[in-house]
Amino acid sequence: MTPPGSSPPAGGVRFARLAEQIADDLRTRLLVGDLADATELGVEESLRGHYAVSKPTFREAMRVLEAEGLITVRRGAIGGAIVHRPDAEHVAYTLGMALAGRGVSISDVAQALREVEPACAAACAAREDRMQEIVPILTRLHEHSVRVVDNLVEVTALSRMFHETLVDLCGNQSLVMLAGALESLWSSHEAAWANRAAATAEIPRAERLKALDGHRELLDAIAAGDAERARQLSLQHLFVSQIYPNDQTDVLISPASVRSRFTSSSG
Repeated sequence: MTPPGSSPPAGGVRFARLAEQIADDLRTRLLVGDLADATELGVEESLRGHYAVSKPTFREAMRVLEAEGLITVRRGAIGGAIVHRPDAEHVAYTLGMALAGRGVSISDVAQALREVEPACAAACAAREDRMQEIVPILTRLHEHSVRVVDNLVEVTALSRMFHETLVDLCGNQSLVMLAGALESLWSSHEAAWANRAAATAEIPRAERLKALDGHRELLDAIAAGDAERARQLSLQHLFVSQIYPNDQTDVLISPASVRSRFTSSSG
């Protein structure tokens, strides 16, 4: 162990720098598109030979990328790794840890969504290709939600898909990442709420339909290309749809639930 105040051994510095350089190279190749999502990096021996480094150095580089959620390392005989392009789920996990460290409640996320999701709705309405790329997808989700309105867990999941899809299709990648991360945090909370509520309380069917009516009105505004109305309707709908899931304002954000959601989605 290095005594306090002294420099670490030169070999240790070189080991760390080499690992960082390999991680940097692979990260850059992934971000610029040289390595597509779900690409197999191959077995360790061939990769390590490409960089001409020792096994511990290479494995340290892999640990860095795995901790960042950019790869999934496969242990055992098949070896190798699968790459993952960063998305809103990655951001959500990091954001969840940061907010959890500050003791932030889920109501804080609900408020933030009321600020950014209406901007996504307006952006959807402003897209010239909205009738081809946005409206049909949101319409299918809405119609499916109406058909299963009596199943609280299922209709809640579909409703969250509607919101997440609206964000994902807004066309502004900064909003997609920012609002998408908030959506992931809120979706994790709302899914847990729906499972509890389905077993312990009955949310009136009329109120479920009222919330879904907000989707229909928002869809009409997007289809009409009315960005300002889409913005206003999105905000109004969020106030309605967040009432029940947000009734426990002291619930703290749990990055563990987001991590579980991210792990299952990245397979």
